[in-house]
Amino acid sequence: MLSNLKRFISNKCTIFNQPCLLCGDWRADRGFCQDCRRQLPALPSAQCARCAEPLSVSGLCGQCQRRPPAFDALYAPYLFDYPLAALIHAFKYGKQLQMGAALGGLLADFALPLSPKYHLVIPVPLAKERLAERGFNQSHELAKAFAATMASRLSAEVCWRKYNTPPQASLGRIERRKNLRHAFGVNCRCDGLSIAIVDDVATSGATLSALAEILKKQGAKRVDGWVLARAFSPKT
Repeated sequence: MLSNLKRFISNKCTIFNQPCLLCGDWRADRGFCQDCRRQLPALPSAQCARCAEPLSVSGLCGQCQRRPPAFDALYAPYLFDYPLAALIHAFKYGKQLQMGAALGGLLADFALPLSPKYHLVIPVPLAKERLAERGFNQSHELAKAFAATMASRLSAEVCWRKYNTPPQASLGRIERRKNLRHAFGVNCRCDGLSIAIVDDVATSGATLSALAEILKKQGAKRVDGWVLARAFSPKT
């Protein structure tokens, strides 16, 4: 009931009454017309039950069998592919902050039927240097819509990034894990809490796993990852 009320209110706000981000149609619902929403690249139903890696048959992928991530599950509605990939790139690197509400709405719409219950929703933190360069944390913008829809508490203060790590995109799987070793800090105990970590894109899942690991060391009972798009993992 609370989530439905918040959705009704958000639909009446001018920030959500914007034209479709893809075709410009003013009949859009929270940034996307129905035709363009249907064209977004949905993540296949056959996927890894732990990390959401697209598979030919559902189950656990080989990587999660050999070395499972620290998070309990990863949820993603879409593949990191055209045209969504271009929108995320424009939002993230083109300083298009106004796109955050529409993109966050996509993640919230996906999560709502699943009705997860979390004590905290935490955006993946940016280093101070990256935040100053970009002007905003794209994960925080997505997490706002997710937390409101799930009626969960949003907190960007629980975790911080200790230093500015090199971008993950150019690294292989092993290098991604090494790159994030000791990269995050947690400000408080999280005993018994269920926590959702929100990010824009997951590739190897190394960032989410590194953050989940330190949250569990502080007592978190369950930590899930929620991302707007899932990219295919690097093989090395």
